[in-house]
Amino acid sequence: MPQEYAAQGQARQERRADEEHQPVERAQAQPQADALDQVLDDIAATLETNAQDYVSSFVQQGGQ
Repeated sequence: MPQEYAAQGQARQERRADEEHQPVERAQAQPQADALDQVLDDIAATLETNAQDYVSSFVQQGGQ
């Protein structure tokens, strides 16, 4: 029983420590998410206006 109580207390402390770091991790991840969204928006806009040229830019000569 004492071991179970100690393990539960340790688990609570670990959860609290994880919760304390979450806002920092989210704040750091937001600029990366914004940059990724911008890249995806650029690709989508290019595909809407010029899909054939976009795709052909990835195809090598001879269909390789």
